[in-house]
Amino acid sequence: MAKLYFNYSSMNAGKSTALLQAAYNYKERGMNALLLIAAFDDRAGKGRIASRIGLSADADIFSSADNVLQHVAKAHETRQVHAVLVDEAQFLTEEQVWQLARVADRLRIPVMCFGLRTDFQGKLFPGSAVLLALADNLKEIKSICWCGRKATMTARLGSDGKIIEEGDQVVIGGNETYVSLCRNHWTRRELG
Repeated sequence: MAKLYFNYSSMNAGKSTALLQAAYNYKERGMNALLLIAAFDDRAGKGRIASRIGLSADADIFSSADNVLQHVAKAHETRQVHAVLVDEAQFLTEEQVWQLARVADRLRIPVMCFGLRTDFQGKLFPGSAVLLALADNLKEIKSICWCGRKATMTARLGSDGKIIEEGDQVVIGGNETYVSLCRNHWTRRELG
């Protein structure tokens, strides 16, 4: 039975690395994994998933207007899809998460989503909220704070390197923009 999985964490926990490893495992066994990434996340290039440790792969892009169920079904007609792997799943819309649940339920294709649970203000991303509600399997990918405790929060840094508390929910960036902290240091705004 195919399931909808949500693998979540703060920044820099290895979500993209885990996704790329899963994609490699499917490919190594002669199976086809369909990789998806948000269209506006072009840090590694448009339609490209990359990890901090140097792994990368091409991916189909999705925007908020896309029907991912139709996209997967069309790809599956062309070449059998054995799994759908979604990077930056926090950027999915509520309807797209429901569509991915239908991919698992109706097309019987496992869907593995990887993304952030909360934003820099400690609020759930819309896609993450629905994934937490609908996913058959939830898995936290662990990261660590500068103090050695489990990092569960993500802080956004301004150009001066200090934590900022206001702004748009989505700003694409990496280590220069975000840092993972435990809840204690996130609430104290302590970077270590």
